[in-house]
Amino acid sequence: MALADVREGDGDAEVSRRSDSAIIAEIAGSEVRVWLNIDRMHASLIDFQRVLQLLQQKLLIWTEELIRMLPNLVLAALVVVAFGLLARLARRLINKLVRRFIPGNTLQRLVANGVHTMLVLVGLFMALSILHLDKTVTSILAGAGILGLALGFAFQDIASNFIAGVLLAAQRPMHVGDLVQTSGQFGTVERIDLRTTELRDLQGRQVIIPNKEVFQSVLVNLTRYGIRRVDLPVGVSYAEDLDHVKEITTNAIRTVPDVLLDNDIDIFYQSFGDSAVQLEARFWITSVSNRHFHIVRSNAIMAVRKAYREAGITIPFPIRTLDFGIKGGEKLDAMLSGPMKGGTGVD
Repeated sequence: MALADVREGDGDAEVSRRSDSAIIAEIAGSEVRVWLNIDRMHASLIDFQRVLQLLQQKLLIWTEELIRMLPNLVLAALVVVAFGLLARLARRLINKLVRRFIPGNTLQRLVANGVHTMLVLVGLFMALSILHLDKTVTSILAGAGILGLALGFAFQDIASNFIAGVLLAAQRPMHVGDLVQTSGQFGTVERIDLRTTELRDLQGRQVIIPNKEVFQSVLVNLTRYGIRRVDLPVGVSYAEDLDHVKEITTNAIRTVPDVLLDNDIDIFYQSFGDSAVQLEARFWITSVSNRHFHIVRSNAIMAVRKAYREAGITIPFPIRTLDFGIKGGEKLDAMLSGPMKGGTGVD
């Protein structure tokens, strides 16, 4: 029994020694991990300090560069402000000067705004050059050229309408208030922009036409010269004296208001019609509006009709003459008096 107890005591002592060794090993491992974490934290702290040092160095360099470039910055700002003010002043002066040489508000604004933009860009490029950003200027110009080329292909219709608007503004084939016919439309010009032309047709509707179509199509301006010719067709009986008809027609038209008596009143006989001899009276009136044109024309018709009635001149109705005595035919009285051929009697 004593020997057994000794052995059991030795086993417990051995287990106890092993447990102590394991605890010591765990403590040692924990201390190692702690030291490793401390080393990592220290390394991270060193890296962070290095980053801060780099930032401080960069900030110092930038601050020194800013201080060194401060006179250039001030000068560049002054250049931009000076050219901005100069551009505004130039636009005002050009608006006043251009009115003497270039008619039309649209083209005047275009020239003035173009000069204004050019001066602003010159000031901007000079400021960039003062700041030693010449490469930036070159890059901007190259990028603007490429962008302009791309936009030109993408917006061909808009560009063509704009160019057509500039040409129309320079040539000025019509003005606001003119009565024109173009691109299949007929109306009064209400507005002329660089991209579109706005008309008001005779029904009071708004018609907007792209300038490209206006520039490429036929343009008829009915109020360009301030006068307009009226063509009035008339038919008289074959029994009338044509010289007398011509005299009566001319005198009747002279009494119509707004007829230009300085211009000749022409009477031309046109053709032998089915029921009348066709003539056309041509005279000139002041061109005020399309409504005025129709009023004068209506007054001329009433004056001619009244003069013909007083002179006994006949404006015939449509007449149809049936002649049954021509070759191969039979006279009407013979047809009416003779028995009907092929007829059937009724008892």
